[in-house]
Amino acid sequence: MSVCVLSPGALTTVQDGGRNGYGYLGFNASGVMDERAYRIANALVGNFTDEAVLEMAMLGGRFEFTAPCLFAVTGADMGATLSGEEIRMYQTIFADEGDVLAFSAAKTGFYTYIAFAGGIDVEPVLGSRSTNLKCGIGGFQGRKLQKGDVLTLREPALPPERLPRVRVPAESYAGDAAEVRVVLGPQNDYFTKAGLQTFLSAPYRVTANTDRMGCKLDGAKIEYKDGVDIISDGIVFGSIQVPPAGTPMVMLADRQTTGGYAKIATVVSADLPKLVQRRPGDTVYFHAVSAHQAEKLYKKEQRALDRLLLRYGKDLVR
Repeated sequence: MSVCVLSPGALTTVQDGGRNGYGYLGFNASGVMDERAYRIANALVGNFTDEAVLEMAMLGGRFEFTAPCLFAVTGADMGATLSGEEIRMYQTIFADEGDVLAFSAAKTGFYTYIAFAGGIDVEPVLGSRSTNLKCGIGGFQGRKLQKGDVLTLREPALPPERLPRVRVPAESYAGDAAEVRVVLGPQNDYFTKAGLQTFLSAPYRVTANTDRMGCKLDGAKIEYKDGVDIISDGIVFGSIQVPPAGTPMVMLADRQTTGGYAKIATVVSADLPKLVQRRPGDTVYFHAVSAHQAEKLYKKEQRALDRLLLRYGKDLVR
């Protein structure tokens, strides 16, 4: 089974849960931007939750199936059609040989995911099939997809006849503003009381200078004490750095492994999907919670995803 790329869209790459555990060697994790949409997509087609999928940014592509296949689309709404007929997102869809899956520009949200039953058969690099564009490794030949590429699909973990046709509630990315919860630190002591108050009250606009590496924000300047330069230390998905200019940048999937600017806060894991699906021009407000609250939010999110997996009567986590 395979899928042919008729048109790649703006930025379509093969991604999975990320290349974790190699930050000390300088390899960033890469991986999907919206883990929730990614895991739901895999669950809908009966995949193990770490199978590779396609991630499309802002403008989707066109793909032709060379054999019958089950697939699911989650994340941003790019107006998906199958051979000209509109299809629903967040449900299992059957495609026949010769069917063309097509997308347009995102109506809401930014990143869309396509999971194929069995997953995409590309060679793992350092334990992951994710594309690292900067290093040119992983995914499909270490690069974004191009017209004419052919993606081979793996055999499904569950036979298609045993896979229920399931639909789950779609995520909503409507609206041009979002409240994002954060845990302050680890270098929040580099900022004045007034600076912290600004960070937690002022609206910040997502700029066009945002990509898979970081979400660059524009808005009120955050006042700091004696500078924001630090001895470089580790950066995680959701770290919020404040450079000397005083406006925050949230580090994302393709972030560098270390950074030399003070980190005022970290986005809680449960709110990362909400943040990465914001579009240029959207507004973000930050709200501080405790580390304990962040942990509770994470566990609640994981329980909700686990309940979805249990629909299939099989543990698809490995």
